[in-house]
Amino acid sequence: MLEIKDLSVSYGAVRALRSVSFEAQPGSITAVLGANGAGKTTLLRTISGLVRPRTGSVHFNGEELLGRRVETIARQGVAHVPEGRGIIEELTVEENLRLATLWCLKRRERQTAIEEILELFPRLMGFRHRHASTLSGGERQMLVLGRALISRPRLLLLDEPSLGLAPLVTAQLMGLLRDHATGTDVTVVLVEQNARSALSVSQHAVVLNLGEVVVSSSAAEVAADEGLRHHYLGF
Repeated sequence: MLEIKDLSVSYGAVRALRSVSFEAQPGSITAVLGANGAGKTTLLRTISGLVRPRTGSVHFNGEELLGRRVETIARQGVAHVPEGRGIIEELTVEENLRLATLWCLKRRERQTAIEEILELFPRLMGFRHRHASTLSGGERQMLVLGRALISRPRLLLLDEPSLGLAPLVTAQLMGLLRDHATGTDVTVVLVEQNARSALSVSQHAVVLNLGEVVVSSSAAEVAADEGLRHHYLGF
């Protein structure tokens, strides 16, 4: 379980997060929603060790993550997929996946892990020997997710995975994410501008506004609150 308590982050005089607290359960997706500048990306960067907070704590499976090196947090089973599709275009799909196994898997486990990811993303199976530069936006996002999942994380932090994708591709990606979280007991924290799509696959939702938690409730309750949606989520 992920437990965040009283997390506050500042960039100089600007308070990016103000006493943010919530919990996320294994096998569930927690959507973190809000307008641009609400503090969503800062939250993920703090959990993964890229940003140091002023106050607060981040416990995952009973262990404090704050104060640890980024690589130490990653080795504890935390995978962070930042906004954008950071793949190595000169490498093939399979080479991108193989590169992601080098730090986290033993040699004898690597090929099996690659095949598991290609089965999870059938679209990539036929492109395994193609250079990543030839992939569409949706296919690139699948490859980015595949590289994160190949380490078999226990906590997956996703920042705007649907950005720039067509609605149909977004729906497919979200459905796959929901099925994977349920099937593997991975804890997922999903930052999304596409609130409607995120709520459809999440069990819990946290809405941020100017760095503060406006509401932390079930995704169904947030989706059903028309006033909240109009005021903070734009639909």
